Amino acid sequence: MADDRLSHSAQAALIERVKELTCLYRIAQISGQPDISLQKIIQGIVELLPSAWQYPEIAFARITLDGISYTTEGFRECRQKQTAEIIVSGVPRGVVELVYTEEKPELDEGPFLKEERNLINAVAGQVVLVVERRQAEEDRLKLHNQLLHADRLATIGMLAAGVAHELNEPLGNILGFAQLAKKCPGVPASAEQDMGKIEAASLHAREIIQKLLVFARQAQPRKIRVNLNQVVEDGLYFFDARCVKEGIELVRLLSDDLPDITADPSQLNQLLVNLVVNALQSMPGAGRITVQTRCSDNKVYLVVEDTGTGMSKDVQDKIFVPFFTTKDVGHGTGLGLPVVYGIVTSHGGSINVHSKPGSGTRFEIQLPVTMPEYTEGST
Repeated sequence: MADDRLSHSAQAALIERVKELTCLYRIAQISGQPDISLQKIIQGIVELLPSAWQYPEIAFARITLDGISYTTEGFRECRQKQTAEIIVSGVPRGVVELVYTEEKPELDEGPFLKEERNLINAVAGQVVLVVERRQAEEDRLKLHNQLLHADRLATIGMLAAGVAHELNEPLGNILGFAQLAKKCPGVPASAEQDMGKIEAASLHAREIIQKLLVFARQAQPRKIRVNLNQVVEDGLYFFDARCVKEGIELVRLLSDDLPDITADPSQLNQLLVNLVVNALQSMPGAGRITVQTRCSDNKVYLVVEDTGTGMSKDVQDKIFVPFFTTKDVGHGTGLGLPVVYGIVTSHGGSINVHSKPGSGTRFEIQLPVTMPEYTEGST
């Protein structure tokens, strides 16, 4: 009789082990499926759990990950439950829970077996592996996209430099001949006006070429010791009247103790103008533009912030790509922000953008106070 009881107990234990191993095997199968979302994997795992416990008919499971709950049908909070934390890279991200909806006798851990403790810990570990693998895949894809973006920028930069050099000579001829034609005696007034339009269009095209060269870093900067506050004052001087006319408040928050930096003042002016123009174009009605300077950790900061329409994440990812623009045809070349990016990087700085639709945009430029050896007129 004792042998029969021992045999029955061993058989029951074996059945429980088979259930546990089957559960882990099926979890591995679900986790290994290609092209399946993380949400479906977690839901698939949670559906497998009740059958692996001693009383599957009254067992219900829930996995909470990053605040989102995945449950079996009929799950509810109960007194008798077993839990295991989901900890990814030392950070708690959620919990695995198994509950009994009816009271059961006390065993190793409440009504649960010691082996069930090991199982729920193993399930939490499998969830961690799934999350880490997905995170690694996302990081790899993000890095791949960044490399593609950098390669695309480099290619466009090379093309831009080549096209700019090729166009400079014919544009110079067009501009020169238009100016000569205007000076010819007896030119009708209408023809003189047309020549003026040709001259203006040529100058505009030349300005675009200069922007392309700055983006491609082909233009020769003239780096000297310059005070960023002075650059801001000089650049904003031309916007005061326009801002008043359009009902836009232009706020200056300039640090009193800003050290000089090594930079090309004309390029910094162009950087500021591009950012302010961009801010103005984002505010069809009244609003506020704040231009701030400060110094911290041997860096000088230029911040241009507006209360305009803001940008989506998708648009933010593309704003430094040449010729990308959300403006209507004829209202933007898509070169303003790429030029800003080129100027900042050529000065050894960095640029951060914070924006949300309907909440305005903030550009923060960081420039080093000290630069490597320089001479006036050096690149």
